[in-house]
Amino acid sequence: MQHDHDIIIVGGGMVGAALAARVGHAGFSVGLVEQGDIPAEPSGDYDLRISSLNARSLAFVKASGTALPEERSCPFRHIDVSNQDGTGHSLFSAQDSGMDDFGIFIENRTLQYALWQRLQQLPSVACYTQCAPLSTITSSTGRLLELDNGKTLSARLIVGADGAKSTLRELAGISVSSYDYHQRAMIINVETELPQQDVSWQVFTPTGPIAMLPLPGHRASLVWYDTEQATQDREQLDDEALKAAIEMAFPKRLGNLIRIVARASFPIKRQHAHRYIGKRLALIGDAAHVVHPLAGQGLNIGLHDADTLAEIIIQGRDPGDYLNLLRFECQRRAANQAMIAATDSFHHLFTGAKPLRQLGDLSLQLAERFPFAKRMMMQQANGLNPFKMR
Repeated sequence: MQHDHDIIIVGGGMVGAALAARVGHAGFSVGLVEQGDIPAEPSGDYDLRISSLNARSLAFVKASGTALPEERSCPFRHIDVSNQDGTGHSLFSAQDSGMDDFGIFIENRTLQYALWQRLQQLPSVACYTQCAPLSTITSSTGRLLELDNGKTLSARLIVGADGAKSTLRELAGISVSSYDYHQRAMIINVETELPQQDVSWQVFTPTGPIAMLPLPGHRASLVWYDTEQATQDREQLDDEALKAAIEMAFPKRLGNLIRIVARASFPIKRQHAHRYIGKRLALIGDAAHVVHPLAGQGLNIGLHDADTLAEIIIQGRDPGDYLNLLRFECQRRAANQAMIAATDSFHHLFTGAKPLRQLGDLSLQLAERFPFAKRMMMQQANGLNPFKMR
């Protein structure tokens, strides 16, 4: 049977576009289905949606020939983790972990735009915008995808990268398990008196962590986790009152704020698909899993999904071969389940009852005392093999 593409990817966000760029760069025929339009070039102030790209994610994006604009990204070389009263503290440095840096912070829209720029340079990639899937059925050698614009496409593999509310996942009949943390995260972009830094820090409090993500110039992205009610009350503050609240609650190392640039909040929930694959179908990114954002690993593990799937596709003859998809599921489910367990443990350790918080403090103290353990932890978090000899 003649197919329109080797692979169809539903969802042109960062994870879907990254997979399309990587396998398209390798010469596979790719159809990318996106409900929105082609992303516009970012301009003006920094967007609220900021993500970290660790070493493995950066290598994966660059392996597709995608160029990332340095002027709208910020490298970070240190991660500082502590609790509110200072009894637990650990500083992770890239140099101590055998790396030049831990990665970069970059706007979601900047990364997505750069990936789409690369897609438009690849003759093997076709982008279908302003359309969404209506149905999907399997054939003997592939899968058909009916779109709401009247077009029907076929491929040997269809990949769902269409987010936490994935339409493709629902069409495939794959259910999810979910958990509500009953927290909200408030994201606040600020202008600071201090210049650009290369350290990202997180301070755990009994109601949730507060964090600072550095951005280029005198800019920073602040993340304030708290109860739903406290966050909603904070959202009602005007800019001057919010600035004062930040300066009172956040550590002095943040420095003085010049102004609040933008703000928003979202609920914290966890979600995990019961399976990642079906017949000639795979799920990646938020379509497969949503983790607690406190470790900043949500996008990274989605890109690691795409990296693993891309390598399996490139090495094999048939992108939709079930045994290859099973390899993908086994590798990624184990890794993602470990990340879910780790972020859950951090959440409960530092926001639970006092004995749990004391255990969390002890874990930070132990991490600080054993450099080899710190090195292993950070290389693992960066998607690297901590046992690889240099």
